[in-house]
Parts: sequence; structure tokens; C-alpha cells
Amino acid sequence: MKKDKIIFWIATSIIFVMEAIIPLATLLFAHEYFNAGTKPLGYPDYFAYALMVCKILGATAIMFPKLPAKLREWAYAGLTFNLVFAAISHIAVDQIIAYILMPIVVGIILGVSYVYSQKIRLKTKNQ
Repeated sequence: MKKDKIIFWIATSIIFVMEAIIPLATLLFAHEYFNAGTKPLGYPDYFAYALMVCKILGATAIMFPKLPAKLREWAYAGLTFNLVFAAISHIAVDQIIAYILMPIVVGIILGVSYVYSQKIRLKTKNQ
């Protein structure tokens, strides 16, 4: 159980930094780059703001294991949709392999977080 928790917290912390802290820091301290990831793909500026809010809320939700399971499931689903569509957007628009791989790698880490959150939840439920 301890190993599962360590893996969960490492993966979830990485997701929190990538999906919440970095976008929030960009918005607060380097506002001129807030749409650096969405503008080249052709998305409007308001989409970047909406995406940042959703990513921050979703990443924050998965950081709190005591939240209702349904809410956390939706947070994982939303973050997954974001990463899948980010990869698809880069495949369709710029075909730069590094930009395509980044959401895939973050998605794998998100998957690890999800799998271990389920393991922990089942183990605590059975105790």
C-alpha cells in the first residue's frame, strides 16, 4: 500500500505542476505567453483562458483524494480529453513531434495517477 501511495503522489504531483501550477504561473507572471500553446494551433484567445481554468480545476480536484469519487473521475476524464485533443491538434496542424509527444507523455503520467488512485481506493474500501 505504501508503494502505491508513493507512486500515486509522485504522478499526481507531476500532473498538478504541469496542468495547474505552470498555467497559473504563466497567467500571473508571463501573461504575454498565456496563449503560446493555443494561438499557433488557430484557437482564439478566450479558449486559452477557458482551458487554463479547466486544467487548474481538474488538476486541483485530483490532488484531493477525499473529494467525491465521481468528481475526481470527471477531473481525470477532462484532463484526459484535453491531452488527447492537444495531441490531435498538433498532429493536424504543425506535425512537430516534440509537441505531439508532450501531451502523450503527460497523459501516460495521468494514467499512472489514475490507476494508482483506483488501487488505493479499492484497498482502503476493502479494509
